[in-house]
Amino acid sequence: MSPRTEPTPTTSPAPRPDKHNPATLGFQTQSVHAGNAIDAGSGALRTPIVMANSYALPEDPSTLSWSGAIPGLYTRNTGTNQEGLQQKLAVLEGGEDAVAMASGVAALHAVFFTLLKSGDHVVVANVTYEASYRLFTELLPEKYGIEATFVDATDLAAVRGAIRSSTRLIHIETVGNPTTAVTDVAAVAAIAHEAGALLSIDNTFTPPPLFRPIEHGADLVVHSLTKYINGHGDAMGGAVIGRAELIRRIKLDAMVDVGGVISPFNAWLIMRGSVTLPLRIRQHCDSALGIARFLESDPRVAYVAYPGLASHPQHPVALRQLPHGFGGMLAFAVNGHKAAQNRFVANLRVITSAVSLGHDESLIVHVDNSGPRVAAYPAAFREFGHLRFSVGLEDTADLVADLAAALDATFSVAA
Repeated sequence: MSPRTEPTPTTSPAPRPDKHNPATLGFQTQSVHAGNAIDAGSGALRTPIVMANSYALPEDPSTLSWSGAIPGLYTRNTGTNQEGLQQKLAVLEGGEDAVAMASGVAALHAVFFTLLKSGDHVVVANVTYEASYRLFTELLPEKYGIEATFVDATDLAAVRGAIRSSTRLIHIETVGNPTTAVTDVAAVAAIAHEAGALLSIDNTFTPPPLFRPIEHGADLVVHSLTKYINGHGDAMGGAVIGRAELIRRIKLDAMVDVGGVISPFNAWLIMRGSVTLPLRIRQHCDSALGIARFLESDPRVAYVAYPGLASHPQHPVALRQLPHGFGGMLAFAVNGHKAAQNRFVANLRVITSAVSLGHDESLIVHVDNSGPRVAAYPAAFREFGHLRFSVGLEDTADLVADLAAALDATFSVAA
């Protein structure tokens, strides 16, 4: 008899990549294919723009819910282009479902309007987008009796200490706008869930693949699609991604019956722009880190706030939480006060002075820090003001040369 031989151990082969099964695909492939469908009528490889506001009803429409969040009824209830975009966003963020809205602020409002009621309490990061700040300091308290406590979200003891029995939600930003403060999302998620509250996160500054808050415990993720996910400065939209039951409530309340739905054309534009997100974000991150290092090395620059710099106060958290890149947003100021900042911006020749961020072109805006919300800003921000700089897709060398020339022109005049 021949000696017995043991069978060779085998491992299950990886699933074959299939564009109809996004779970089998890498992120770049998901960005290309998720949410798209060949048009049945024309055979077009991309879902066309469907500009209709109404759709043909079935033979017996009597049982349809006019307030249902269903495609194929009325565009306010979910349009064709919106449906495809929502499918893609859920895949890219790792959520069960998504809802696309008319703007990033509409998406933020949708979360708060749907999930909060009179008497509820919210813990909010004290560095947050201006619209979020006003919603929680004026509109929601005055109109609906919703209370908010603003805390330094990077201070976990402060977050925990702000919790009340009536706390229903903690709202933070992955990277704070505009100071670039980085919050430990997993730690804040644990605090929220221990208190029986939800965690919503504005992830606009760090879109996937840089960061997926749901993987770190967040319940809902909000994006201004206007920014990086669209990436071309030509469309406006917002989105909320998360668990199916939460998204269903937001669709029914804030989308269908408040009406903040995204237009078909904007949904189509954002769908188109999202295809190149992984390629664009890589360039944004690489350029921003090089530019931040250049600015920090120049003595004419008062400070630079960028999570990728060792000098950033939350750099260790950023290293752990953002291993694929630190984003394309930084804040800085030149030496001097308001006139110096304005003079510097006026001397730029490649970088454009404009609001918004995440576009293909670099954008900068000078903000003279005044008003109550800046009390939470670092001392350097309060002293010098700040320049919020969205690094675009231009050659890094051209951007550095533009900044260097503007510094030379600014301080030669000052001398």
